Amino acid sequence: MGVAAVVTTGLAVVGPEGEAAASRRHGAASAPPPTAGSISNSPSAAASSAAPSATYLPPAPDSSSAAPTATGTATATTQAAPKPSPTAAATTATTTAPATRPDLTDPKWKEYAQELVSSAENSTLDWRSQYPYIEDIGDGNGYTAGIIGFCSGTGDLADVIRRYTTLKPDNVLAKYLPALALLDGSPSHQGLDPTFVGDWQRAASDPLLQQAQNEERDRQYFTPAVGQARTDGLHALGQFAYYDALVVHGPQGFAAIRTTALGKARTPAKGGDETAYLDAFLDARKAYMLSGNPNRDTSRIDTEQRVFLRAGNLDLQPPLTWQVYGDSYTIPA
Repeated sequence: MGVAAVVTTGLAVVGPEGEAAASRRHGAASAPPPTAGSISNSPSAAASSAAPSATYLPPAPDSSSAAPTATGTATATTQAAPKPSPTAAATTATTTAPATRPDLTDPKWKEYAQELVSSAENSTLDWRSQYPYIEDIGDGNGYTAGIIGFCSGTGDLADVIRRYTTLKPDNVLAKYLPALALLDGSPSHQGLDPTFVGDWQRAASDPLLQQAQNEERDRQYFTPAVGQARTDGLHALGQFAYYDALVVHGPQGFAAIRTTALGKARTPAKGGDETAYLDAFLDARKAYMLSGNPNRDTSRIDTEQRVFLRAGNLDLQPPLTWQVYGDSYTIPA
């Protein structure tokens, strides 16, 4: 629907009611061609390509332990400091190394993020059951399909099918690519009806289409969101807040929300308080959502993300309990 380019180059911002076409789309042209040798069929395979955690560098040796030097005309005898035993060294390393905080690059926390998004997008934690999902929900984006709502009118559904066709050239969906190219920015079903829905549902049982969905989700939404959040100094909750916003609002909507938040609070990377910044981000996102529709449901903020923030759970440590649209969910410890 990356983000770093949007927030640093200042693309034009569209309102929340027009989050179609370019506002959600990351851009098919920038997608690297997948190869069978480099892509796993595992639904969570893309987690292995996430940015690595920061490497801890131990402090430099204390100069006070250096051998004394001769002064004046006196002859000084130097003696090397004794080497610590392996046991002592291990104890020192254990006590000085900072604890690693989890974030969404950890496959377990990435799974939490997919379940959290799915609770709001599909009213289920079983996000993998949504590969065959498809319907026109009347939002002006044409058909909405798959695990995070790829749309025929925003270009990302075409991106999924294009990637699928690279993996499996002879597939039942490839014939729709010319029509989808003409529907970018349109709610129309022209060239898709009456067979596209059934063909999508049948093809969704193919692990290669599932793989294509996973990889386009990561390329366009998950990886850019987590990367920007880490640059801003945010931990798991903040990374999820960015990811959910990018899924729903696209790059330009996300950029508008983040810019508003930056006007109210500094990111941790700039010396700000993480909780205060996330409060500002969630405030900005809620205002953005309501500006286009005062009656829009904002429970994915009010009774989900805000609940975790109020509890001080910046690391999204389970158990996690929340509500969306009045339905209750729990991820156990």
